[in-house]
Amino acid sequence: MKIALFFGSFNPIHIGHLAIAQIVAENTKTDKVWFVVSPQNPFKKKSTLLHEFDRLDLVQTAINDNPNFGVTDIEFRMPKPSYTIDTLVRLQEKYPTYEFRLIIGGDNLKQFKKWKNHHKILEYFGLFVYPRPNMKMNSEIIEHPHVELIQAPLLDISATFIRKSIQSHRSIKYLVPDEVEALIRLKKFYI
Repeated sequence: MKIALFFGSFNPIHIGHLAIAQIVAENTKTDKVWFVVSPQNPFKKKSTLLHEFDRLDLVQTAINDNPNFGVTDIEFRMPKPSYTIDTLVRLQEKYPTYEFRLIIGGDNLKQFKKWKNHHKILEYFGLFVYPRPNMKMNSEIIEHPHVELIQAPLLDISATFIRKSIQSHRSIKYLVPDEVEALIRLKKFYI
């Protein structure tokens, strides 16, 4: 089985994430897209993160009706901060017959060489790279044979903007699925 892995804090998951995942599911030789909820991104501050299990619930709520999608909490049981290569190795050990490939935004190519064992990620797993607004992807990484560029709309939706909107009591309709908004309101997340 071929699995595309979409790593993120998903704080919260929004329609930009879901649109990219759907495009990858429909336009690549991928059987499923798994959302990998990261407890702590090594490049982000932990203080702004909703609890990992709450973010997992939001992702599950968002993808519940899509058979192309799955979610994993594998990083919850790993040392923090978690590094992508360590998660990939753990997933490969758990699912030895599966093929895994990462989904990343073109903006991540700038710092990709700073990722732990980035060369092993490229060689043994590979990347699906989608465009990001106002970003030129002029990295030599794009030329790697295990990198595939994905044609996707340039959606500039920010989880930070969504959180600030919630805190300011402004609508987040159309930015997140209705079920996700209902759960956020019910549990008073981000207030």
